[in-house]
Formats: sequence, structure tokens, C-alpha cells
Amino acid sequence: MDVGPQLIALADPTRRTIYDLIRQESSSVRELTDRLPISQPAVSQHLRILSSARLVAATPQGTRRIYSPHPEGVALLRTWIDTLWDDVLDSFEQQASFEQQAVKEPKQ
Repeated sequence: MDVGPQLIALADPTRRTIYDLIRQESSSVRELTDRLPISQPAVSQHLRILSSARLVAATPQGTRRIYSPHPEGVALLRTWIDTLWDDVLDSFEQQASFEQQAVKEPKQ
């Protein structure tokens, strides 16, 4: 499972801000530009990266495109994070079992 595009897209603080704004409310480029201290071309470039990482999707609405969260990219990230959590729990279980065995065995 390759979550590199999603991690790279969200590594940039401006893209995280844009993503958070879109999560709160689906928005056009113009609406995002009005809420951010960056130019319209910069917002558009960030949206292209978020779109290519499948974190946002654009829906045509008249002459505008409305951006909203795309569940597929987030689902990939969640699945990947869940595997990390599973690894942590497995490691904890192994350590607990090891310590339990050490307590049961008498010291010589």
C-alpha cells in the first residue's frame, strides 16, 4: 500500500490548511483564495497536488469547480495508520507475554 502521495501532499503546511478548510466546507478556488494569504495560482497548484493524492475531488458547478474531501485518499491513510497501530499492539502483546513468562520462571 503506497501512501506516499498522501503523506507528501499533507507534509506541506499550506496544503494541510487548504485541506482543513475544505474539510470544514466544500469551496471553490476563489473562496479558498479569499481565506488564505496566497495567490489564486498558488491555491490552484496546491489543489492539483491534493487532487492527485486523492485527498480532494472537484465537482463542476457552473463555471466553478467546488472542492470537497475525497474519502479514498483518507481511507488509504487510515488503513496504513491502522497497520502501524496493529504492529504496536502486537509488539506490546509479545513484551507482556515475555514479562509474564519471566515472572513465572523461578530465578536461580
